[in-house]
Amino acid sequence: QFRLVESGGGLVQSGGSLRLSCVASGFTLANYAIGWFRQSPGKEREPVSCISNDDPGRISMLDSVKGRFTISRDDAKNTAYLQMNSLKPEDAGIYYCAAHRAQTFSNAFWKDLVYDYWGQGTEVTVSS
Repeated sequence: QFRLVESGGGLVQSGGSLRLSCVASGFTLANYAIGWFRQSPGKEREPVSCISNDDPGRISMLDSVKGRFTISRDDAKNTAYLQMNSLKPEDAGIYYCAAHRAQTFSNAFWKDLVYDYWGQGTEVTVSS
């Protein structure tokens, strides 16, 4: 069974940090691009970051998180990460990881419709 499981969310004060993990099972993450998306109450789901499975992986970041968030992957562990520093209240939401089978980087990675598998999400709350 193909599965993605996120963890690492929680409550943090503004300026704090969290590290989200996304563990894949049932498939080889190395064959997939990874995307992190978030959805806040009343807002549409938006892309936060994505990383291709090229070597080295190409990365795209949402402008508002550049310099604060870092996406990475450890294919040996079948796991992707999103390190989030200097968190702001507007970063709060449900964070989802997704996997898309791909050969190389594509601008389409920014679109949620291309992804084949999704996790259940992990909630991030940032207090001001």
